[in-house]
Amino acid sequence: MEDTANTDIAQKDPKLIRQKLNQDTARIRWSALHEHQQKELVIKVSTDLDLIEVACQFTLDNSVQVKAWMDQSQVQRVDDSQADDWKAEDRELWAVVVVPWVLVQEPKPGTAAN
Repeated sequence: MEDTANTDIAQKDPKLIRQKLNQDTARIRWSALHEHQQKELVIKVSTDLDLIEVACQFTLDNSVQVKAWMDQSQVQRVDDSQADDWKAEDRELWAVVVVPWVLVQEPKPGTAAN
């Protein structure tokens, strides 16, 4: 029998959350995110932030921190203009899912994949 109290604690442990998110992060082509973009569920994370840390704060529902990033335009929904640019070149991005969101980040300079 599973101990739900320990499971709940584990689910809220930032270290364990970061580990899981890091394992779930992958590169993906923009074309694979079309359906999510149509539902306005794709969130762009600035390259000056750590994608895993942002995903962790989303997971922990830290609305104060997420709002601060949004106010500074470091975390925002992907707009149509950005989507069109990425679609034109079928851009490869880092992505991690934090249901219902897909957080994406452009590779940092010097780490772009081809």
